Amino acid sequence: MFRAMGYDDEDLTSPMVGIPNPAGDITPCNVHLDDVADSAIDGIDQAGGMPIEFGTITISDAISMGTEGMKASLISREVIADSVELVAFGERMDALVTVAGCDKNLPGMMMAAIRTDLPSVFLYGGSIMPGEHDGREVTIQNVFEGVGAVASGEMSEDDLDDLERHACPGAGSCGGMFTANTMASLSEALGLAPLGSASAPAESEERYTVGRRAGELVLDCVEHDRKPSDILSKESFENAIALQVAIGGSTNGILHLLALSAEAGIDLEIEEFDRISRRTPKIVNLQPGGERVMNDLHEIGGVPVVLRRLLNAGLIHGDALTVTGRTIEAELDELDLPPDEEIDVDFLYSVEEPIHDEGAIKILTGNIAPDGAALKVTADDNFHHEGPARVFETEEAAMQYVQDGHIESGDVIVIRNEGPQGGPGMREMLGVTAAVVGAGHEDDVAMLTDGRFSGATRGPMIGHVAPEAYVGGPIAALEDGDHVTIDIPNRSIDVDLSDSELEGRLDDWEQPDPPYPSGVLAKYGFAFGSAANGAVTNPSLKREN
Repeated sequence: MFRAMGYDDEDLTSPMVGIPNPAGDITPCNVHLDDVADSAIDGIDQAGGMPIEFGTITISDAISMGTEGMKASLISREVIADSVELVAFGERMDALVTVAGCDKNLPGMMMAAIRTDLPSVFLYGGSIMPGEHDGREVTIQNVFEGVGAVASGEMSEDDLDDLERHACPGAGSCGGMFTANTMASLSEALGLAPLGSASAPAESEERYTVGRRAGELVLDCVEHDRKPSDILSKESFENAIALQVAIGGSTNGILHLLALSAEAGIDLEIEEFDRISRRTPKIVNLQPGGERVMNDLHEIGGVPVVLRRLLNAGLIHGDALTVTGRTIEAELDELDLPPDEEIDVDFLYSVEEPIHDEGAIKILTGNIAPDGAALKVTADDNFHHEGPARVFETEEAAMQYVQDGHIESGDVIVIRNEGPQGGPGMREMLGVTAAVVGAGHEDDVAMLTDGRFSGATRGPMIGHVAPEAYVGGPIAALEDGDHVTIDIPNRSIDVDLSDSELEGRLDDWEQPDPPYPSGVLAKYGFAFGSAANGAVTNPSLKREN
């Protein structure tokens, strides 16, 4: 069978290295991944391995955003992990180079590597370069916010059309510190990818150099039997969280790190994100909070320059292992980075004089979210907001409310039944959040949901509310006009109702019918656990609702 595919005797005496590849013409994040995979194949060949490429799926988060199709996004994380695990198991692979582009590809591939526990190297496809519009750099975030600007009369339809035509100039994942670039950065901190591998642009020669190195490195992992279980530790995850909060990474990173730690059998609770965020300052200001993109970070040395500052301040564990077999501290010493004192840019701050004294990720609790809710701070670190709830059962209804101009200063937009089971699939809601910001309400309107937000979301947008509405969480009891208080310094989110009032409303609540009675959405909707535990579906993992 192998000879029929062109393999020879030399191949058949070599380690079989699987290259799962979610390439497809469905998203710019993945359209170039065949070339990236080819570079890894070259590296494997040169290092004496037997490369075996196989395919898996992808869903474009950005293209499905704002539609019913976004419900497939988080499910795709699970399908990717399941499919790679199945092929690696069924075909008896010796090792993996896992290739990823769009958001859920990244955690899905890392979950598969952890499950199989084969010698593995994670390989990111790289991010898109920014576009140019009216003399400034723009990304897809600007387009989504432009929709709100048109609705409020701040931008014309023609200007939005021109912006849309220039925002995405080529291949690669969305360019800001959104979910794909967040997870690529965290792959370095976890030790599953080599330091310096996350930031090279998608269509650069440096990206293919990263691919070839991944192919070569995986054979070293095979030779030394270096597996994810040898690399990952509690310290690895603490390093990843410290990096996430320091760079202003996506709240999706919370969900995915919880899922990865569960796969690895390493105890990690959602409260630990807040604990680490309280002690770790935010020192990087890329989109969505700032103006710069991943390529700007790449030009000054990439993720390692941030890790070096955190290490020198004692904020990460330098003795945590990486896929090279060396520690993070040793790897940083090996890299040819510019001296820290010579890096003078407007988006990288010192630990001593940070953007914010605390990290960007906050975990809020209260009588609306007893199991926690997630917020990424992109502006005021001391935000306090009180206002009436405007309750919607779907994202579409909330979007219509915003676009029709009904939104008012002080509103707290509540979108429920969008959780892991209730959606199912926990949709991201960049369309709504960007419309709110584009309409001029970034600082005076809040939103909370049991769904998720895109890494491109900015403003006081609180997601992952747990327990979710579909399983009878308190968010299911909210009514229009209820007074909601959000207090970031105190990490609280509450509605002005007594315990007995909340309990009385929930006693009268009836669980909605499953939104999908059959098919893949029904299957995964049933299998998902709470967002507070990473919305996992693996039967052996924590799946409390």
